[in-house]
Amino acid sequence: MPAAPSEDLSPAARRLYAYAVERDAFDAAEATEALGVRAAAAITELAAAHLLQRAPAGGPDRWSAVAPRAAAARALAPLALLARETQDEMDRLRARLEALVPSYEAGTAHRDLSGSGRLELVTDLGAVRALIAELVAACERELLTSQPGGGRPLETLEESIGRDESLLARGVRMRTIYQHTARYSRPTAAYVERVTALGAQVRTLGDGLMRMLVFDAHTGLMAVPDRSGAALVVREPNVVHFMTAAFERSWLGAEPFPVTVSPDAARSISDELRQTIVRLLSEGLEDKVIARRLGMSERTCQRHIAEIMRAVGAKSRFQAGYLLSAASTQALTDAQDAARAVPPGGDRSGRPQRS
Repeated sequence: MPAAPSEDLSPAARRLYAYAVERDAFDAAEATEALGVRAAAAITELAAAHLLQRAPAGGPDRWSAVAPRAAAARALAPLALLARETQDEMDRLRARLEALVPSYEAGTAHRDLSGSGRLELVTDLGAVRALIAELVAACERELLTSQPGGGRPLETLEESIGRDESLLARGVRMRTIYQHTARYSRPTAAYVERVTALGAQVRTLGDGLMRMLVFDAHTGLMAVPDRSGAALVVREPNVVHFMTAAFERSWLGAEPFPVTVSPDAARSISDELRQTIVRLLSEGLEDKVIARRLGMSERTCQRHIAEIMRAVGAKSRFQAGYLLSAASTQALTDAQDAARAVPPGGDRSGRPQRS
């Protein structure tokens, strides 16, 4: 193991090293007399860090200073050798595994022709990540991604950014849909700013997203309910077509993701989120379910629900749901009555409207 870096040297070792570089050689007694402290421990520390060596002449107790770069080269030599050996082993392992590629491709081609293997459940998160990396590397035309759940974790974004930038640099089109709440995540906004600068398109939607990726309208990945980290790999053309169509419907109703959120935009998004909460609350959903669907914390969701309950004068979630449901039904009835009261092509009096 290499010795500790210079900033971890003790004060006595630093003083001794400064003393050593000013002379050709010295011994412990000379250093102790000059510095006023016992030098033996500092000599041992510097020698372990390769910053002191036995003087070429003058006896075994004579020491001389070593240049820091030379000390670094000596300290890092074992690590450099280990790195070379590790790289060689990685190259050998990669060659052994890649030798199986022709057999794998021939087998999957036969499997596709026979109609099997078009749905595959992958339950290991590491395997899912590796599969995504493989599909991104092979993607040639367009990648569609739908990511509910609000802002994405920083480690996920750091893992994705290099891969996505490489994808866009190859000229592959990339469209992504997040939920509105992702706009308030600084890491997500920073990621969006980087990828949109390279041509990616990103939009947000309030609710109704399914977590999925579609590669070249050929292969899709879908999240598996209640199995965190698992994915369903879809190669069945009809199912992939359904996934693509679902994405396109969401895309049409989504709004562009701004890297900065103006006060007016924030109010607009907040109003839309409250309307969605009202709808979900009237359906009788629990707080945690509503929060998960809207990509916000349960605490934030409960705060919105409390404000809505105060607005409608409800004393319980059940009463709020009932009042909201009744209000929605009455609003729909009023709208239908108003529509029936106006004859086609005329106003409420029945007179034809002027164009």
